[in-house]
Amino acid sequence: MFNYLIKIEYEGTNYVGWQSQKNGKSIQDNIEKALKKVLRAKIKIIGAGRTDKGVHAYGQSANFFFAKEIKDKYKFLSSINFFLRRNLISIINLTSKKLNFHARHNVKKKTYKYIIFNRITSSPLHQNRSWVIKKKLNFNNMKKGIKYFLGLHDFTSMRASSCSAKNPKRTITKAQVRKKKDKIIINFESKSFLQKQVRSMVGCLKYVGENKWKPEKIKFVLKSRRRELCAPPAPPDGLYLEKVFY
Repeated sequence: MFNYLIKIEYEGTNYVGWQSQKNGKSIQDNIEKALKKVLRAKIKIIGAGRTDKGVHAYGQSANFFFAKEIKDKYKFLSSINFFLRRNLISIINLTSKKLNFHARHNVKKKTYKYIIFNRITSSPLHQNRSWVIKKKLNFNNMKKGIKYFLGLHDFTSMRASSCSAKNPKRTITKAQVRKKKDKIIINFESKSFLQKQVRSMVGCLKYVGENKWKPEKIKFVLKSRRRELCAPPAPPDGLYLEKVFY
């Protein structure tokens, strides 16, 4: 038996999310179907984590077990991407791992990126891949506000009501907001995130940028542990799972 780790890039607009679901097509389903065609065996993949409907990825990871050794990596990548070419999914790397490796349990940290275009016009080249906010945002206040996310916090007020995680506490090891002309890029790093946590944090930063909130309001909302006090979550369009570290 062999254990393989794949690195995956995808555009999530037309999917119900990463995980297999009965109500629509998922990233996981499409990859497993492609693997069955290439390896001629039923394969179940284990993802590093879930991404919600409409969320994208530069570097999602998943592992799977296969009875035979895959000797030609480049042939495998070429073959599987042939079947995935119309699905806006690409397997960009394959590595062999020890049998006890688990794509989710062995994660050390993950990074997410969110892209905002702060301008009055839409972006045809980034449609469904960014959040266009027409109102001028106070970038300096956003830089002040994002610092309140750093460290260990109870994120009860910033997770989905359907979130099944038992522990709402998460440690944010990196929280950064940058600006390139009319593009605002927000980055977060943690070992794990709660459902809709990143989008909720971005939504709070938008309120700060619009001067609806003072930067320190973020600290108050976190301590309140009340979801109704949180800003509406940002749309999934601008969110990317950037990298998974092992």
